[in-house]
Amino acid sequence: MIQPVVSGDQPADSLYEKFLRVTKQYLPHLARLCLISTFLEDGIRMWFQWHDQRDYIETTWNCGYFLASLFVLINLLAQLGGCILILSRNFVQQACFVLFGIIALQTIAYSILWDIKFLMRNLALGGGLLLLLAECRSEGKSMFAGVPSMGESSPKQYMQLGGRILLVLMFMSLVHYDTSFLSILQNLVGIALIILVAIGFKTKLAALTLVLWLLAMNVYFNAFWTIPTYKPMHDFLKYDFFQTTSVIGGLLLVVALGPGGVSMDEKKKEW
Repeated sequence: MIQPVVSGDQPADSLYEKFLRVTKQYLPHLARLCLISTFLEDGIRMWFQWHDQRDYIETTWNCGYFLASLFVLINLLAQLGGCILILSRNFVQQACFVLFGIIALQTIAYSILWDIKFLMRNLALGGGLLLLLAECRSEGKSMFAGVPSMGESSPKQYMQLGGRILLVLMFMSLVHYDTSFLSILQNLVGIALIILVAIGFKTKLAALTLVLWLLAMNVYFNAFWTIPTYKPMHDFLKYDFFQTTSVIGGLLLVVALGPGGVSMDEKKKEW
C-alpha cells in the first residue's frame, strides 16, 4: 500500500502561524494604533505649534489670518477626532473618510503634490486607511453570519488590493540610489518583498518581514529623540518616524486580514 506524501510546513510559514496564534487577539488593535499614529502626532502638533502652522499657511497662501487659523483648527479637530473614533471602533468608516480628506488637504496646502517622495508616503497612508475600511467590512459581515449574500465581498477585495499596492509606495521612497553593496542588497531584498505583497504571494509572511525591516530602519534612521527639539531636523525625523509607523500599521493589517480575494494566495486555492 502506497502511503500518501504529506508535505510539512516550511520553517518560515510555521513560525508565522505560531506568531499569528499568539497575537491574533492583539494584532488588529496594535495595527490600528500604529496606523493612526501619524494623524495623532500631527493633531497634537497642531495644538502645540498653532502659531507656527497658522503663520506658515498665511504666508504661503496669502489667505489671511482667519482662513489660516481655520485650516489649523480643521486639521486639529479632524485628526484627533478621527483617531479617537477609530481606536474606540465607533463610526470607523466615517473617520477613515475624514482622514482621507486630511491627507488630500495637506497634500495641497503643504505643496506635497510636487514632491514625489512625500507624495508616495501620503499615498501609502491612504493605502493603510483602505485596509482599515476593508477590516470594517469584515466586522460588519461577521454580525450577519449565515445570511446569504451576493457579491458583497468584491468591494472589500479591491480595497485590500488597492491598499497593498499603495503601501508599496512607502518602500519606493526608501530606495537608495547608490552603488554600495549594502544599498544594492537592501534594494533587492526590499523590492522582492514589496512585489510579493503587491501580487499577494506569500503575502502575510512577506508583510511580516517588511514590518520587521521597516521597524529596524525606522528606529535607526528616524531617531528624532536623539536630536534637540530646537533643531529643525528633530521635526523632520519625527514626521518620517510616525509616517513610517503608520505604514507599519497598514502592513500589520495585511498580516491580520490576509491579502484578500484578488491575490495569488487566493488563486492557489483554486489550483
